[in-house]
Amino acid sequence: MLKIGTRGSKLALWQAHDLQAQLANIGINSELVIIKTKGDQIQNLSFDKIEGKGFFTKEIEDALLAREINIAVHSMKDLPTEMVPGLVIGGLSKRANPADLLIIKKDSTDLSRPLKVKEGAIVGTSSIRRKVQLRHFDESIELRDVRGNVPTRIQKMVNGDYDAIVLAAAGVERLEIDLSDHHVVEFQPTEFVSAPAQGVVAYQCHKEDTNTRKILKAIHQSDTAKCTNVERKVLNIMDGGCQLPLGAYCYRDANGYYHCYAAYTSDIAAPLRHAQVSQSTFEGIAEEIVSQLTA
Repeated sequence: MLKIGTRGSKLALWQAHDLQAQLANIGINSELVIIKTKGDQIQNLSFDKIEGKGFFTKEIEDALLAREINIAVHSMKDLPTEMVPGLVIGGLSKRANPADLLIIKKDSTDLSRPLKVKEGAIVGTSSIRRKVQLRHFDESIELRDVRGNVPTRIQKMVNGDYDAIVLAAAGVERLEIDLSDHHVVEFQPTEFVSAPAQGVVAYQCHKEDTNTRKILKAIHQSDTAKCTNVERKVLNIMDGGCQLPLGAYCYRDANGYYHCYAAYTSDIAAPLRHAQVSQSTFEGIAEEIVSQLTA
């Protein structure tokens, strides 16, 4: 029986149970092992103030290296681009909705404003990428960090701590959260650019575990990988992690063309820069995007 390592949040468990279901469909039994990460334990700091990279992944990766588990389940956007020696990504999920959502309290909504939230609103997010893009569209808003799982963040807004919060659409949809009491703005990921690999779940395993690698290959979504490889290569070239103010989103259209969009700034106070590349192959897209962002 395969052991699947996962964080214990509702969303992480949804992702792990989804993997279990996929494995069961090909006749593989599995059990979950819940592991607490540094990012789970430190709730009083924003992501950019926690030292190092991989603060939602390291402890699970350590368990993989120690062969205490066979597979680690990660939101791919949390996974550093430099893989820990001895570990590999064995498979990827289909991509869920890659967009970000701005969830606004009804009495804080102003449809005449750029983000549909009232002037001077307090908006909650701990993501530097989201902060710089929110500020780009509306300089009047006040940005405040917000931590906790998805339901906890929504409850903090309901309690009056924030006028609005930003969440990944994929997480909201996977947890089937009812947002009908709020005004919801779904950003286009080509305009309010998503995090690299947002909406994708990565299945990581030990490099030498050939049996598990073979199993994961059977459920791997290669089309997803082609686009996330571009996004993560942009992030890798820029030498960044979750705390880098960078968005990168790539998709393949019905005619087979790849389209990549990126947004970046070197500092939250600096102007936001955008880049866009469209071509028939994914080769060289990341390098061109970085060239445009850093020119």
